Amino acid sequence: MQNRFYGNFDTERLSGQQDAGDYRSPFQIDRDRVLHTPTFRRLQNKTQVFWSGEYDFYRTRLTHSLEVAQIGKSICLWLKSQNDGPLEPDFFIDPDLIEATCLAHDLGHPPFGHAGERSLNHLMADQGGFEGNAQTLRLLTERIFSAKRTGMDPTRAFVDGILKYKSLWSELKTSLGHNPHNHFIYDDQQSQLDWVLAGHDFPLELPPGKARDSFKSIECQVMDWADDTAYSLNDLSDSVRAGFLHIEKIEAWAERRNHPTGEATPLGDLIRAIRQRRVDPFVGKRIGHYIRATRLESQTNFLSHLTNRHRYQLVIDEHSKAESEIFKKLAFEVVFLSPQLKQLELKGSRMLRQLWEVLGTRYIDRESIDGQNFQLMSAENADEITATDCAATRARLICDYLAGMTDGYAARTYKRLFSPDFGSIGDLIG
Repeated sequence: MQNRFYGNFDTERLSGQQDAGDYRSPFQIDRDRVLHTPTFRRLQNKTQVFWSGEYDFYRTRLTHSLEVAQIGKSICLWLKSQNDGPLEPDFFIDPDLIEATCLAHDLGHPPFGHAGERSLNHLMADQGGFEGNAQTLRLLTERIFSAKRTGMDPTRAFVDGILKYKSLWSELKTSLGHNPHNHFIYDDQQSQLDWVLAGHDFPLELPPGKARDSFKSIECQVMDWADDTAYSLNDLSDSVRAGFLHIEKIEAWAERRNHPTGEATPLGDLIRAIRQRRVDPFVGKRIGHYIRATRLESQTNFLSHLTNRHRYQLVIDEHSKAESEIFKKLAFEVVFLSPQLKQLELKGSRMLRQLWEVLGTRYIDRESIDGQNFQLMSAENADEITATDCAATRARLICDYLAGMTDGYAARTYKRLFSPDFGSIGDLIG
């Protein structure tokens, strides 16, 4: 049965082609292309909250992405099951498209979590910055899957689904008066944005920044809420297991923030779950609540006449949204800002900075190191970088290289370059 929710406009690929003769749908192809890439597999050793590899139960970017995909698909099923909603058996949000979007949403994030993202943005300050979501767009449209470095030729609906931010780096720099810290795409991604929007300009009521970022396809909205759900709940579970979050800390934070901890309150329920050692059931039940807290409403905007993906908005129950915000703030202020994690962030940032300095000297500035032209990268990466005469392009390619590293690979590369007692000829050959 054909799904009337999508048309040729949604399934057209960046190359201008339509899929023909494949037993899979266009969105299943998108999902499969993401799954079968080294970039996706590397997420298993990239930090979500705690450094990957330190304990075997911590979530990594990979397990987080899998959980977001499961939540996103469940939201699709919930919305389709509602008799009073606009969806029908042959008119529904495609779960394969949602899965592809959720699996891909963190592909561009570098090693060492948000600390790594901030470091690369600082290092790329003179070349248009670095942003994890912009890097995801770059990977999908320019870098991964194809040996020719032309990207995976994604569908329009898929690209729109991962495009959380739609303001150019230079636009935000102009409006803010300084280099943006996050939530932008690169200036040279204007053409991809134009393609997603079919050449339509943003109306005046959607200026660069938060207003424009609020304009999302329905798939992007589902992915965003699934991501918030996983982030606000599953990261709490890891924090409790790791000993970073316990009852005394929660109560002290709640008192400072004037949040109640009594019966039938979010924090009260969490404290009771910790006391009863039932944090995982608590998280699972809350995830179910957040899935069922969604519904669809129709809307009219400058793209709603082109695609059903922009005819609907995801409405989230205010109670659930507020509860999610409480849990996110708790995790951020008590766990993410803790001295232990900040010390690890500093270490990760320093490693990236020193790797950037030595690779930048050798490949961006094309200077010798100690009078020698050391080969510090694989021939494949080095050849691509040295083939261009544009220093900004070389910087972006070095940034690609560092952003693509896992936590472990970045640490090993750092040690091999800077630690006298690490590494051997056997390591290099292996």
